[in-house]
Amino acid sequence: MAEGLTERLEQLEKSARRAAETITRLRKERDNLQAKVVGLETKLHHADGERAELATLRQERKDVLAQVDSILKELDRLDIE
Repeated sequence: MAEGLTERLEQLEKSARRAAETITRLRKERDNLQAKVVGLETKLHHADGERAELATLRQERKDVLAQVDSILKELDRLDIE
């Protein structure tokens, strides 16, 4: 009986060690995945900022082109008169 109990305790210890190793491995995997998520969120935030800047630059270009067009029309009127 004591021999069976000793074997069972050894099995439980091995199972506990395997469980602890698995928990450690899973925690490392979780930490790595969290780091990847943070990296992706940072890239996404950066991309959003670049998209906003691009939209602003496009609008500014449109405004400048409208001003140039207006100036050219004024010059044409001056040449006619």
